Amino acid sequence: MRRLLLALPFALLPLAVAQAHDDHDHEHGTLPAHEHGVARLNVGLDGNTLELALESPAMNLVGFEHMPGSDADKAKVEAVRKQLEQPLKLFGLASSAGCKEDQQELESPLFGSDPAAKHDDDDDDHDHDHAHEHQHSEIHAHYQLTCATPAKLTQIDLSPLYKAYPQTQKINVQLVGPSGQKGIESTPGNAVVSF
Repeated sequence: MRRLLLALPFALLPLAVAQAHDDHDHEHGTLPAHEHGVARLNVGLDGNTLELALESPAMNLVGFEHMPGSDADKAKVEAVRKQLEQPLKLFGLASSAGCKEDQQELESPLFGSDPAAKHDDDDDDHDHDHAHEHQHSEIHAHYQLTCATPAKLTQIDLSPLYKAYPQTQKINVQLVGPSGQKGIESTPGNAVVSF
């Protein structure tokens, strides 16, 4: 699945999230690329289409970043993968909005070469980052949903995500919706983000 809807708005989005960070959370004016306990969520609402793109260090979700070797590690990765395959259980959306999942894409070096995993054709970029990902593995989940009544979608509750993955302490959210663009820092105690 191509990230057309999210790609342009977030490429143009000023680093509003940086304003939400404390000075100690970033150095030299840039956001950290990989920080344990911190995830990123891009949300785009355009007409009836809602897109959610979650990027998180594997440590936040599975508790480790190495390639799963033991049966216990493999079981943990599979359990997390199954959770991520159910976005409507991880993201609290108003039921009155009538959102249904259309497409999803889950990516991580931890998922291996499972045919159920849908990978982009960017093999050159993947190979370039391959060694780095083994040391600092990330999990990316991208969802496209269609909402029957998008006007009823005024907020997203991230509480279920925090409960499923308690090692996640903060989610930097970038929203693009009918009321414009904004960056929000979410925490377990402040888990509801509004459009």
